[in-house]
Amino acid sequence: MILHLHFFLLNENFSPEYAEANHQGKETENNQKYEWEDELEIAHVAKIEIFRKDNIQLEGYLPNEEFFSVQLTSMFVIDLTTENGEHARLGVSESILDHFEQSENAGETTLNVYIKDYEPHGNPVPGIYVASKEFPQDLVF
Repeated sequence: MILHLHFFLLNENFSPEYAEANHQGKETENNQKYEWEDELEIAHVAKIEIFRKDNIQLEGYLPNEEFFSVQLTSMFVIDLTTENGEHARLGVSESILDHFEQSENAGETTLNVYIKDYEPHGNPVPGIYVASKEFPQDLVF
């Protein structure tokens, strides 16, 4: 299966009333529904599981090539297993998650994740969004 994963940052200043009254409900340049959208497409997905208030282990190397490993807690987690058994976890801090929608059609799954825009956040790697107040201090330079 193919997974189409979209992360949207909601624009808290979007006015659905203005859009409905003036533009048949559609957003405009001066009344945008989203600040931005990130899109990931992942092929050969065998299994998708969603967990609430779960953890993600984030590992990598700092600019000085020192290894780090930190646990992100209280996350909305998208747990993926590929057809060849590889495993990945993507996610968003629960405190900045507004809502999500999942749909399936002809061997393809679309998952739309909506992030609140009034809480600052970081995006340390593609597919992981962490509220600034929850961001690991070891990774702040």
